[in-house]
Amino acid sequence: MTDRPVAIVTGGSRGIGRGIALELAKLGYDLMIAHFDFNEQGRPDEGNARETQRLTGDLGARCEALRVDVSKDEDRRKLVQFAKSTFGRCHMLVNNAGVAPTKRLDLLEATEESFDRVLSINLKGPYFLTQMIANWMVEQKKQDPTGEYRIVNTSSISAYTSSPARGEYCISKAGISMMTALYADRLAEFGIGVFEVRPGIIKTDMTKVVTEKYDKLIAEGLTPIQRWGMPEDIGRAVGAIAEGRLDFCTGQVINVDGGFHLRRL
Repeated sequence: MTDRPVAIVTGGSRGIGRGIALELAKLGYDLMIAHFDFNEQGRPDEGNARETQRLTGDLGARCEALRVDVSKDEDRRKLVQFAKSTFGRCHMLVNNAGVAPTKRLDLLEATEESFDRVLSINLKGPYFLTQMIANWMVEQKKQDPTGEYRIVNTSSISAYTSSPARGEYCISKAGISMMTALYADRLAEFGIGVFEVRPGIIKTDMTKVVTEKYDKLIAEGLTPIQRWGMPEDIGRAVGAIAEGRLDFCTGQVINVDGGFHLRRL
């Protein structure tokens, strides 16, 4: 058990998740990271998770890692039970795990199989994991009314930006936006804030395959701030929430996109 605040970060082994984990470690949080990594041969891989543990450990945090498929009920239950038995508390949940379609297909050719996979991981999993963690937070709040509890959902500019070659991804992120609003509304009476962090074009493994495309678009002015976003940019936004600076802003969308959301002439 620990007296430090504890955060659960899904997809916390690399990319945006690692950026968030590192920022929370700097702020004094201990961490429970969930991941579902595979190596190039398609076998389960723990390397990224161990590296995140090492990096956060260097910042003074205790970091436990667990292999979890958030789309599966038994895995979500395993994650929550492990966090309860290991830390005994959870002050923050960051729903960050997400996948892109395995293959980008035009909307008129996309498959139901891909739709089910993306929606199960990106939306169904976070929706029901949040349900479990929210109930746990309510229990903690009753035992300690002064405790501070927050939930953050990582969405994407794809929540409102059409990409017909990956429609299932866009729909999943639009769903995360409504999920945020629903939980913010429901949990406000308990003083539990719920927020959406909406990344733009961020340099991660997911965007590696379109690096050349976005290099060109950014250079041409796609975003007012003409650079790629980095995982630490997302981490700092989540850190502001974790510090309680936005506690009166429950349900708020925080755009971390270099100004992409601005409408310009």
